[in-house]
Amino acid sequence: MDFGLTNDQKMLQDQVRKFADAELAPVAAEIDKSGEFPWANLKKMAQLGLLGVVVPEKYGGSGFDFVSLAIAIEEISRACATTGVIVAVNNSLTTFPILQFSSEEQKSKYLPLLCSGKKIGAFGLTEPDAGSDVVSLESTARLEGDHYVLNGTKRFSTNAGEAGIFIVFAYTNKEMKHKGISAFVVERDTPGFSLGNHEDLMGIRATANCELIFEDAKIPKENLIGKEGDGFKICMSTLDVSRIDIGAQAVGIAQSALDESVKYSKERKAFGQPICNFEMIQSMLAEMATQIQAARLLVYYAGYCKDTGMTRFSRESAMSKYYASDIAVDVTRKAVQIHGGYGYSKDYIVERLYRDAKILELYEGTSEIQKIVIARELIR
Repeated sequence: MDFGLTNDQKMLQDQVRKFADAELAPVAAEIDKSGEFPWANLKKMAQLGLLGVVVPEKYGGSGFDFVSLAIAIEEISRACATTGVIVAVNNSLTTFPILQFSSEEQKSKYLPLLCSGKKIGAFGLTEPDAGSDVVSLESTARLEGDHYVLNGTKRFSTNAGEAGIFIVFAYTNKEMKHKGISAFVVERDTPGFSLGNHEDLMGIRATANCELIFEDAKIPKENLIGKEGDGFKICMSTLDVSRIDIGAQAVGIAQSALDESVKYSKERKAFGQPICNFEMIQSMLAEMATQIQAARLLVYYAGYCKDTGMTRFSRESAMSKYYASDIAVDVTRKAVQIHGGYGYSKDYIVERLYRDAKILELYEGTSEIQKIVIARELIR
């Protein structure tokens, strides 16, 4: 098996890393503090083709593969976790379901907008009483003539406060349970659609995370994605892809924590010598580096499975997301520990990384849900 990156992937990695170091890292602390959505940098990333990495060029995308997307998300997240998830949501939770399941008319209409940054995308699945249990959705959509009437509330929608295009799930036939869920493209100016509470988050604070409120919202009939009842399949397929990106985000955050820890351990002195000379510090650094490399390989392998046309890669995707999220929390915790009291101060990057890492175990399916997915694939 070839573990090397292709020339195109190496070029992309180098390009994104240089951009992230020059443009994202210097403002990461400020956007974390202010909560201001980083539109300026998103426009620059659109020019680099990073908002539609796997979208074919004919729709305005870059035409790369999913390993390349993971590489890009890792490098972006290493510099700024907030920007990393904003870009991941636009790529995997928004452009992917349109690319994979929509009509040609929908692709031609929406993908160029999302790839160019003229519009940013968001995903409406989680509800006040339905998260991991998708079948417990309460949102409904009924067909009336040439449009659907959508009612319901969505929570924790990343990008929502600034998004112009939303992928939203609702029941069109609740008696059929998961086979009665449908998916829709919803535009921001849709009558009956409004934004609710802006979430005040512990980490990834500038992601414009908002409630979506639908009160007899009129969705054009042609905005149905696929057929009625395809929603659950679309959702699960989309999450399989998105979990690779979240795994990549985790690797990027963890790598940043390791980089900061190595640097600090060489500079900080105790008992007359740099603390990197102490075996306990060396042990933590070795563990962190090994965890990160193992997670990176899991993420890249999940992307490889998708790229090579593996029919089912749910297990590989869940493994990459579960393990990478787990080690990101552990690595950032160790980074704070290595920094000592300074690690608890906002003057040091590792404090922010520790806060940013926790969400990885929660969104796109909790770590517990990933274990269920993995186990079911093992015994099916």
